Amino acid sequence: MRKTADRLIGLFASIGALGLFFEVGVILVDVIGRSFGRPVYGSQDLIGMTMVIVVFGAMALCDRNGGHISVDLFERYFPSRLNRWIDVLAAVTGAVIFVGIAWTVWESSKISTMLNLSTNLLNLPKAWFQWVLSIFAIGTALGMALRAIEMAFRQTDIRKHTEPDL
Repeated sequence: MRKTADRLIGLFASIGALGLFFEVGVILVDVIGRSFGRPVYGSQDLIGMTMVIVVFGAMALCDRNGGHISVDLFERYFPSRLNRWIDVLAAVTGAVIFVGIAWTVWESSKISTMLNLSTNLLNLPKAWFQWVLSIFAIGTALGMALRAIEMAFRQTDIRKHTEPDL
């Protein structure tokens, strides 16, 4: 199951990386175009919507590698067993939060579809990006839930033992 999860995390991160390359390209062409008085029409729309893909595409990988913020002021004073259960609780809480994000954005996408909401200049449907965000958030939640299960039952934290096999 871990191998499948790591591949899915790798896929999401790869999509996020492609979004980042696209975004950098749009910004580069827009900046050069502005210096010649010909900016890219709709670059704000492209950059804003692509940012959703960049941020949420990499979120599961960030969790997988232990990149989320953690405060460990008292960790050295607690026994290792308590620290492990605090990490399990943190992973479960993160999973619940990301499920909440996915559900809220999915519900918002229904409104966007009903009202035919789109970006200002290029008229890109906002619902498409909301669907992508929801899928990425569910992927992150599943990764966090799997990590919580591994820490609770196998007593290993994937973030501390191995490099991801992406």
